[in-house]
Amino acid sequence: MEKLQYISQGNTQQEQETNIRKALDHGIQWIQVRWKNAPEHELAVLCEISKKLCAEYQSVCIINDHVQLAKNIDADGVHLGLDDTPIEQARMILGENKIIGGTANTLDDVIQRINESCDYIGLGPLRFTNTKEKLSPVLGFEGYQSIIESLKERSIVIPKIFAIGSVTLEDLHILQEIGIYGASISGEITKKPSIINDLKKAMI
Repeated sequence: MEKLQYISQGNTQQEQETNIRKALDHGIQWIQVRWKNAPEHELAVLCEISKKLCAEYQSVCIINDHVQLAKNIDADGVHLGLDDTPIEQARMILGENKIIGGTANTLDDVIQRINESCDYIGLGPLRFTNTKEKLSPVLGFEGYQSIIESLKERSIVIPKIFAIGSVTLEDLHILQEIGIYGASISGEITKKPSIINDLKKAMI
């Protein structure tokens, strides 16, 4: 599983598509299409385009929230928030071979996601981020450390956890030392797609 995921940004279909194309041009190999409050038809079109682009670039394409839409376009999977479609239901809709990721904000959430057999967990936020409307309490590095240590104390196998929430290039070494698998990055890549190569190198 790739260690770097680009969460798409943009207020219009055109902005979203442009940012996704730039990320792919600069070597991203995993995109999560995320466009909150989008018009239904425009979101469907964007997801269809994104799936085709990712196939051309041999990159993974997952859809945020919309399980049925992911199935309709044969995306590689979905990412689900704690209040979205239950993981078990999504698995029944999409089948065993699709990627299903789940958001977590606390140790209890992480354990819940492990029990639900998520393929990976998006844990955060690391710090304040403008891309989330309802932001959960900020974890900071200490929060990640505490969660990883608690899992070890309980002899729970550490799952593939991706840090989310204003993650920067400078954070990656510390996060990996803590035991975090990868990172889902939005703003940094949108602003400067050329950073992708440096981000990938930092997560070997």
